[in-house]
Amino acid sequence: MCVGRIRRNLTTGEADQALPPCGERAIVRFMETPDNATEPTGIAAQDWATASADPQYRAAVVDLLGALAYGELAAFERLAEDAKLAPTLGDKAELAKMASAEFHHFEQLRDRLTAIDAEPTAAMEPFAQALDDFHRQTAPSDWLEGLVKAYVGDSIASDFYREVAARLDTDTRGLVLAVLDDTGHGNFAVEKVRAAIEAEPRVGGRLALWARRLMGEALSQAQRVVADRDALSTMLVGGVAGGFDLAEVGRMFSRITEAHTKRMAALGLAA
Repeated sequence: MCVGRIRRNLTTGEADQALPPCGERAIVRFMETPDNATEPTGIAAQDWATASADPQYRAAVVDLLGALAYGELAAFERLAEDAKLAPTLGDKAELAKMASAEFHHFEQLRDRLTAIDAEPTAAMEPFAQALDDFHRQTAPSDWLEGLVKAYVGDSIASDFYREVAARLDTDTRGLVLAVLDDTGHGNFAVEKVRAAIEAEPRVGGRLALWARRLMGEALSQAQRVVADRDALSTMLVGGVAGGFDLAEVGRMFSRITEAHTKRMAALGLAA
């Protein structure tokens, strides 16, 4: 996949659903599968047993599940580490619960890889360096930055995988969407960050800069992960599973950017 061409298309696309009121607690995520999705056709209408007869599609799914599995494992590790920064015992317990949910998602993906005769560690290994680099480059300096990263950074990755999921077979799509379910840190982060900004408005400027950095790093990391794997890039840009053409890739990243802007507003931050 040509990352440069994708970046030049980031300004094209359409806005998705309207922003709920910022004070509404039931803010979990702002993006599901693409709004312009039509009735599934091709591989998206098939089950795994049928779709996996195509070896290129099977390789792409193993890559995708490997990337997701390592992402969930890394999220578990990060949330457990961030719990050390929690200012109260209640906050620490909340993060521990979220970390546990992420590990359960990892176990589901690991078990699925085993079930389709793919070795989980081998499937995850190609993505470890890119994800580790991302987390090293975006290590939070305090509790609030950790919350913003969990909410904004993880949501950008989830939006990307939901877009790809629309092209997957029914069995794989169901699993991917299930492990992308919110673990509770969306509402938790919104509540805590907005309270912190209300108490000290100057915090908002620093966190807005931090969230913008996360956005850039997360998109770059997503593009790198796909570009480095032939099977995934072929899936994304047309060759497998009725994938996107380059114009649709541009619209996809525009939808992700739009959802990010709405999350920033929910946090009380300027995009």
